[in-house]
Amino acid sequence: MQKGQIHQLKQQLEREKKELVDQIGGLEQTGLSSSLSESIGELSVYDNHPADIGDELFERSKDLALRDNAHILLENIEEALKRIHNGTYGYCEKCGQPIPFARLEVLPSANECIDCQRDDDARESADRPLEELILEPPFGRTFLDDDAVDSVGFDGEDALQAVMAYGSSDTPQDIPGADDYKDLFLNSHEHQGIVDRADIAIDPSDKRKSTMKE
Repeated sequence: MQKGQIHQLKQQLEREKKELVDQIGGLEQTGLSSSLSESIGELSVYDNHPADIGDELFERSKDLALRDNAHILLENIEEALKRIHNGTYGYCEKCGQPIPFARLEVLPSANECIDCQRDDDARESADRPLEELILEPPFGRTFLDDDAVDSVGFDGEDALQAVMAYGSSDTPQDIPGADDYKDLFLNSHEHQGIVDRADIAIDPSDKRKSTMKE
């Protein structure tokens, strides 16, 4: 690679570095340096309704992702500048072959040729944790939504009922025909337990079972 080309790419790297530093500084000044409750002027971020703070949470999550990505790009640029200083810039760190100038014009911080980069990308997508073989889909061993309708196992509907039994942001007035909070979710009045009432033989002389029937 010619010295003029390296000088051109170095200027491009320094220009991109300055832009990233300014971007990170701007994101920090918008409130990322303080907690969420302080940045929006609230005493607490635990509101009664889950949508009360949804917009603020989305914007903060977006800013955090932009800042983290800027830090990664900045680190890559600094590594590229070090390679220029050491005289190793423009060569693939994996195979040692020169990186085409056209690729460096688009991505001056590139440290691998296009073929080696494709191999790395394919390997990263294929090398998944071994435990995913038994954990895919999530909760596949315990949630039985895809099984037969008459399954008596703990499925997704049962999980929703168990959570909503502790309450939600809805009230009986939000659901037509609801008389109490148990009417807010499907089949809320069904019997909870291992043995169904219909499976218990009622003996008139057994006061305990008669009480259960009542």
